[in-house]
Amino acid sequence: MNSKKTIYRDAKHGRIAGVCAGIAEYFGLEVWLVRILTVTAFFLLAGPFVLVSYVACWFIFDKKPQNPEAMNYSQPVEVSGKGWRNSGSGNNDKVEVKTRVWQAGEPPRQAFHDITNRFQTIESRLRKMETYVTSREYQLNREISRL
Repeated sequence: MNSKKTIYRDAKHGRIAGVCAGIAEYFGLEVWLVRILTVTAFFLLAGPFVLVSYVACWFIFDKKPQNPEAMNYSQPVEVSGKGWRNSGSGNNDKVEVKTRVWQAGEPPRQAFHDITNRFQTIESRLRKMETYVTSREYQLNREISRL
């Protein structure tokens, strides 16, 4: 399995051109940390070099695609028994929990809250399906379809 990642400019989450946001996503860091490192490098190290590098990355990096299927690295796709794509609510089903402050992801409490909400949504959908399957309407529809 080839899991090669590509670096993109993330203009949606960026301030100027999305270069720092793209670098942060590529390396799994928080965007604010990459921005602080960039500004610090600009003022303390070599300002013109950092500025030229930022502008070069602005032109070199591709803009991040809107749909995840267009990205070069593979996304996990779950398929149910009948061949339907199990897309859930349309969002990414993966929850990334950060273990350190500078890592990208959700804090543990927020991740727990999100997972709890997902399970509650799934529970309510399951209850609705069970109610329908055990109802007389389902039995009537089943008998009609057999005719």
